Amino acid sequence: MDISVVVPLYNEEESLGELIEWIDKVMQANNFDYETIFIDDGSTDRSWQIIEDLKQKYKSVRGIKFRRNYGKSPALHVGFEAAKGDVVITMDADLQDSPDEIPELYRMIKDDGYDLVSGWKKKRYDPITKTLPTKLFNATARKVSGIKLNDFNCGLKAYKLDVVKNIEIYGDMHRYIPYLAKNKGFKKIGEKVVQHQARKYGVTKFGLDRFVNGYLDLMTLWFLSRFGVKPMHFFGLLGSLMFILGFISVIVVGSYKLYSMWNGMPYRLVTDMPYFYLSLTAMIIGTQLFLAGFIGELITRNSSERNHYQIEKNI
Repeated sequence: MDISVVVPLYNEEESLGELIEWIDKVMQANNFDYETIFIDDGSTDRSWQIIEDLKQKYKSVRGIKFRRNYGKSPALHVGFEAAKGDVVITMDADLQDSPDEIPELYRMIKDDGYDLVSGWKKKRYDPITKTLPTKLFNATARKVSGIKLNDFNCGLKAYKLDVVKNIEIYGDMHRYIPYLAKNKGFKKIGEKVVQHQARKYGVTKFGLDRFVNGYLDLMTLWFLSRFGVKPMHFFGLLGSLMFILGFISVIVVGSYKLYSMWNGMPYRLVTDMPYFYLSLTAMIIGTQLFLAGFIGELITRNSSERNHYQIEKNI
């Protein structure tokens, strides 16, 4: 099979018929052997009934329905597990992603040898309240990940089948699929300018809180990629520095009192000095951070993923 089109959706009953007709038209024109996998993320409208009807009309249609709404990342994860095509295309169900982009995305994967190609909606039909935070978000993601993409969160992407079978998407990590792929050793990541369609039906399912959550997820992903299997390198180092700083401060406070006593100078009790308590606090926090790193090492040492490496070839 050439292509698997994975379409996560939530309450998109108006657009599904038009979308599959558009996808099928493009596939037939290019003689692609394909499948379209709709993942219904617990829709409360008629989306699933429409998918069942489309299944009767189009043999290429497959459908997976969640019992409740889990989110886009779980939907993509399940879709990737079910995909069988050599190239996997993801797109949203709201008709803002154009299926006309599929042939060129397929060519970039098969002929140009990209592992992943991300769409870039250079010209967007969104209000400034959405476009400005998006620009800031993408700038931060580029800096942290080291991947030079202009639109990390574009739903229209193309992947080698091997990529989607080796990455795990959870939480809201669908925003960082290129970063996840890079961490798994897939380094040839490209970008293609794609057409952004104005929303034709319904309303957006995402609020401004996704940008706040997006930054938190990015920090989580960065931390896990750097220290996920070696937590002592972070917590142990930070804890040791804080403990040493606190210990030195205690010595300075004690030495100052001894010096004052020896030279007949007025002095205060050590316990009357705020610096003494700040020093003790630093030592306690340092000890806790060090122990957190030690416990993290014990956990990772027993993890089944500890020695799971990405092997590209074995002859």
